Amino acid sequence: MSDWDETREAFKQATEWFVRILLVATGRYDEPGLGEWSIRDLVGHTSRALVTVESYLANPAASAKVSSPVEYFTLILASSGDPVTVAQRGRDAGAALGDNPAVSVEEVANRVLDTVMCAQANALVTTPVGGMRLADYLPTRTFELTVHTCDLACALGHALEVPQLPAAQSLSIISGLTIEVGNAGLLLLSTTGRQQLPFGFTVV
Repeated sequence: MSDWDETREAFKQATEWFVRILLVATGRYDEPGLGEWSIRDLVGHTSRALVTVESYLANPAASAKVSSPVEYFTLILASSGDPVTVAQRGRDAGAALGDNPAVSVEEVANRVLDTVMCAQANALVTTPVGGMRLADYLPTRTFELTVHTCDLACALGHALEVPQLPAAQSLSIISGLTIEVGNAGLLLLSTTGRQQLPFGFTVV
């Protein structure tokens, strides 16, 4: 399997896991999801990881200025918008999914997967922090899908059965970000059982 095939397969597995978890959410969309979000809001926010692939591909960049998923997240985190605006965007996305979010998300997922499976690794996309190759941008969407489907599974009391490729790709991004912010030692010690991470520790 080529790197590009593996990248697409990881995205596909993360997308399919998200769609499967949504079957458990039926009738529970008004329950608490994450922070101030309901489950519907969380689903709406997560679905944007699919929608942005489609919309950014439709707006090709002139050149690639961001070279990796870690650089993308570093730049995004440095330019994070107003939390109130971000939260409202999730609520709006959830409301836009209509009466049957599971069906709406599945339709979007199928359409986006078809697009990605036909796309070239070097296709250029326009992101909020600059142009990127699709092969470098897609793992950021796999990461978002994987982490927020974990959030969704927790909110629904469902098992955290993260598919292997999305798990590996997401953990690779986490390790890269941890190194970037200089906290590799803390992560190494905690994940080998030597000490606990400080309360609230995060790299995103």
